[in-house]
Amino acid sequence: MNTESRLQIWLKGLVLLALATYFAFNIWTGNLANYINERFVWLSYLAVGLFVLLGIFTLLTLRSTEKAKRLNTDHAITWPILAMSAVPLVVGVLIPSVPLGANAVNGNISTRAVLNSNDSASSFSIPPERRNVLDWLRAFSAADDLTAFDHQPVDVVGFVYRETDFDEDHFMVARFTVSCCVADASALGLPVYAADSDTLEAGQWVRVQGTLIAGEFREDVLPIVQASQLEVVQQPEHPYLYP
Repeated sequence: MNTESRLQIWLKGLVLLALATYFAFNIWTGNLANYINERFVWLSYLAVGLFVLLGIFTLLTLRSTEKAKRLNTDHAITWPILAMSAVPLVVGVLIPSVPLGANAVNGNISTRAVLNSNDSASSFSIPPERRNVLDWLRAFSAADDLTAFDHQPVDVVGFVYRETDFDEDHFMVARFTVSCCVADASALGLPVYAADSDTLEAGQWVRVQGTLIAGEFREDVLPIVQASQLEVVQQPEHPYLYP
């Protein structure tokens, strides 16, 4: 085996072990929640184990000249393949891990939620003061009369989202939902009226407390939160909501 082939095998093994380390770091720091639904975290544990085993196996083959020759012949390793394998690792290290926020909405925000078979029943069974943004939108989508929500108490957490045509005293308290990973993320929001909300910055996380009153918002009739209290809060440990 020539020197270049041995170097390629060494690099393959090191890339695999580096990927295992990167996944383990994200699990340990909690950054994994910025990428995937928490229900699928177990797959990352599996990936760590597989990357470690593959990396060790690849490096051990170099101890046997015959095995190394066979590995190089049967499973050719080229520089482009190594580069492609390393791209996710390089991107993950160089780009900070942050959850999607107001800057990622770009006008594509919904005030409706797609209902599954049990969503309407489960949303209505949750007390109003314990519903999150997704719970409220599910309840709205299942209702025939939106005025039925008038005067119900609201206590939700989300980030501030505005568009240029919003009145100064209106904004949306928004969250991203993630079914599998950030590739399928979608933004949902509750419209909020608050007289002093113009001091809030887009993207700030806030806790909004108040009551609902149906009114016109974005050329549609929707329950609007009449805020009685606004509080700037820290971003939640799990910033996404999971359908």
